[in-house]
Amino acid sequence: MDIQAIKQRFGIIGNDPVLNRALEKAIRVAPTDISVLVTGESGVGKESIPKIIHALSHRKHAKYIAVNCGAIPEGTIDSELFGHEKGSFTGATATRQGYFEVADGGTIFLDEVGELPLTTQVRLLRVLENGEFMKVGSSKAQKTDIRVVAATNIKMEEAIKKGKFREDLYYRLSTIEIGIPPLRERKDDIHLLFRKFASDFAQKYHMPTVRLTPDAVQLLNRYTFPGNIRQLRNIAEQLSIVEEERTIDANRLKEYLPHFNSQLPSVIMGESAEFDYKVEREMMYNIILELRKELDEVKQITMSLIENKEIPPHAISKTYPTDLQDNHQEETYIEVPHSTKEHSPLFEEIVVPEEQLTLQDQEINMIKKSLQKHHGKRKLAAKELGISERTLYRKIKQYNL
Repeated sequence: MDIQAIKQRFGIIGNDPVLNRALEKAIRVAPTDISVLVTGESGVGKESIPKIIHALSHRKHAKYIAVNCGAIPEGTIDSELFGHEKGSFTGATATRQGYFEVADGGTIFLDEVGELPLTTQVRLLRVLENGEFMKVGSSKAQKTDIRVVAATNIKMEEAIKKGKFREDLYYRLSTIEIGIPPLRERKDDIHLLFRKFASDFAQKYHMPTVRLTPDAVQLLNRYTFPGNIRQLRNIAEQLSIVEEERTIDANRLKEYLPHFNSQLPSVIMGESAEFDYKVEREMMYNIILELRKELDEVKQITMSLIENKEIPPHAISKTYPTDLQDNHQEETYIEVPHSTKEHSPLFEEIVVPEEQLTLQDQEINMIKKSLQKHHGKRKLAAKELGISERTLYRKIKQYNL
């Protein structure tokens, strides 16, 4: 079946190549009975894949049951999935069928399968291996003919290493693995999705459709959407209900993007905080080296002026101690006579040494100098500063340069 027809049938918006590849795999695997594991962050739309697989399979006329494993308490999940016998535990007043029995001949979707308790994982593994299960409180094995599609938003390899998920069950579930990309990696689809949601809410609430200005679209594309499509949908709904003005600019949209003003790299630029700290350290190291270089240049200029008798030797003061948390440090300062200062503009810079400025001030000065040197070309400035162009862009925004 054509991918575009599938998108239209199941309400899937977007043309991202990774998304298209996921849909292709779902279409190809649907006619088989192979177990499928759908992976992706929370809110990316993983629940669409099992629906597609079931609708295109020979089981399409049988039952389709979706179970959120993370929403069922650990004490009752075995009963929910596999059923129980009367009197098997307190409150079991009657025999009950579980989802695996009810959906016999059809498809069961186990959402958030990574949240299953280890004891339940053993039961599920038996179903996948030979199609057998036992109700809670029963010693009789029952057969079931069921297709299992599971989904998770956790990294299964890490869960296996921590002993939270069985490795053998993982390989049984992930005969075919289908990954759904996060929204931040589908930049061209973000505005398409927003327009679809805005149109839907306009019809639902009987009001004109909200629209974004070009700068608001750019802002939307820069945001990383930790809640993915679910979060984008909520933003579109909030704007549709709250805002009286139907045209939304960047300043107004920013109010609906959580943590946007915090300048956290993981929220805005899509980089991990750990990586950003490494970049920050490198940048600070470069600043310190540059400061030492400039200080050496100041000393050389000063000594040259003394040798040429342009300033008297006593203008250079002896070092004096400062007490800071019981650590005695020495600072050197230059005392410039008023008359000399008037005749030499050079001393306008020496009078207040740069080392007295804060690291933030130094950072701003370094960025300004580099941008001026390279005539505003960020790529060249970033290379000279020893940081990525993305980090430089963030610094420019942070300091309003």
